[in-house]
Amino acid sequence: MSLIRASALILGLIVAALSCWPIPPANDPRTVRRDDTKTKPGPAKEDKPKEGAAKKHRGRFTISKETTYVTGPLDKDGYINYAAALNERLGKGVTSENNANVLLWKAIGPHPQGETIPSEFFQLMGIEAPPAKGEYFIDLKRYLKEQFKIEPGEQAEEIGEQLIRCSQRAWKPEEYPKVASWLKANENPLAMVVEATKRTKYFSPYVHGTADKGSTWLINSFMPGVQKCRELANALAARAMLNAGQGAANDAWQELLACHRLGRLVGRGGTLVEGLVGVAIEGVASTADLAFLELVKLSGKRIESCLHDLDQLPPFPGVADKVDLAERFLYLDSIMNLDREGVRSIMAELKLDPNALPKNIPELIDWDIALKNGNHWYDRMAAAMRENDSSLSKKKLEQIDADVDAYLKAQKSKLASPEGRAEILTGGGKRIGKAIGDVTLGLLVPAVHKVQKAWDRVQQVQDNLRLALALAWYHRNHGRYPKKLDELAPKYLRAIPGDVFSGKALIYRPTEKGYLLYSVGPNGKDDGGRGYEDEPFGDDISVRMPLPELPRR
Repeated sequence: MSLIRASALILGLIVAALSCWPIPPANDPRTVRRDDTKTKPGPAKEDKPKEGAAKKHRGRFTISKETTYVTGPLDKDGYINYAAALNERLGKGVTSENNANVLLWKAIGPHPQGETIPSEFFQLMGIEAPPAKGEYFIDLKRYLKEQFKIEPGEQAEEIGEQLIRCSQRAWKPEEYPKVASWLKANENPLAMVVEATKRTKYFSPYVHGTADKGSTWLINSFMPGVQKCRELANALAARAMLNAGQGAANDAWQELLACHRLGRLVGRGGTLVEGLVGVAIEGVASTADLAFLELVKLSGKRIESCLHDLDQLPPFPGVADKVDLAERFLYLDSIMNLDREGVRSIMAELKLDPNALPKNIPELIDWDIALKNGNHWYDRMAAAMRENDSSLSKKKLEQIDADVDAYLKAQKSKLASPEGRAEILTGGGKRIGKAIGDVTLGLLVPAVHKVQKAWDRVQQVQDNLRLALALAWYHRNHGRYPKKLDELAPKYLRAIPGDVFSGKALIYRPTEKGYLLYSVGPNGKDDGGRGYEDEPFGDDISVRMPLPELPRR
């Protein structure tokens, strides 16, 4: 179920629960008399505004920094257009000439997942939609079906697993001929992708998806190109490893740098989804880097150059800005749309009896407290993520997660009892608005400490990679690996990075022919260097040299 549907469902459950409580007495100003014997299930009847007239708000909200966070732009109905506000901020300084996304769309074509992209999406990037026919990137499943008549199933999955293997170890065309054929077919689109990664900006506009009954939600915005970038990254890494396997070391390294740049560009997108795709792409590139380092016997000078290349990459985008802006806007926009849609129309959509609700509930809702409360939480999350002391940041984020969970649990518990429902209903519009806001917050707020851990993993992977290069450089000069990491500074590295998760030194164990280097990972436990791919399972973030054998796929 989508978050929007889940939010609507929870809202429906809230108001359904409220409707079970007796309507206030006749002398109560909230009373609306009705003849229940004449009520029949059916769609809610909403007063349709005259054509061209602004829609009347069902509840109350104030446009201000404390509530809506931004004061414009407003749509014709007086609601904040959060998609436009987000595009305005993220698109600042971006042109069609410096936007990497312009070239990415020229590589993937106008229908990356088969759907039609709104023309507004391309207009906001200052370009026309790519023509329907062109030499576009074709995904592996479609290529196998069209070229080899291989339908989705066991054989296609086996070749898909081969592609993963090809992105992690050097290989030759005769080993995996279908993967090699697919890369050859995508040669020109991938060249366009490499060119795109040389641009300095990335802007992917947010265009409202259209929900039922014509309403719009920021959370339904189109982001099809983002997921396609993961496929592009796997293709770049596989082609790099193919070049490495054929002795074309420089070509392989340039492909890997392009993969790194792609991850960091996509990671600049406003939402956590885009950031996490960037995280995944960075992981693909870093894994391939280690295979490249092991296979290609680079000179010390060439390794030094590779380290310099990595240092010149743009920094990986932080997570706090995403929470502070786009994720905040997703929440505020959802509250606006809950008011725009109206309780009764949402109930009808959920095939519940909207006429069973107290008819005055929509007019009672005061959204300001929900908006202010949401801003409080997003302020708190962003501040914790920007905390310089990593251990203090971790504690604050874990407390935020616990507090949000407690909020949601308290609301569910309250709705489960007649006394709780009475407290909400008799509390008026502010109490109802707070209840709905709390539940929506519980649905939309990410598990922030887990999100931060994903970014911390990226930092650790990058640090481990730079250490692996420095260790290889040291080995070229001395014919052995150092006994301690401290021996790498300052000649090979200015400073020795520590363990992001433990706050202590990384664990380093040199062996006769290689070494094991690792962080204890998010769980803070020493799993002996075992990671997600190992048996038994662990969550350490490690580098082993020589690299362990991959299972044959």
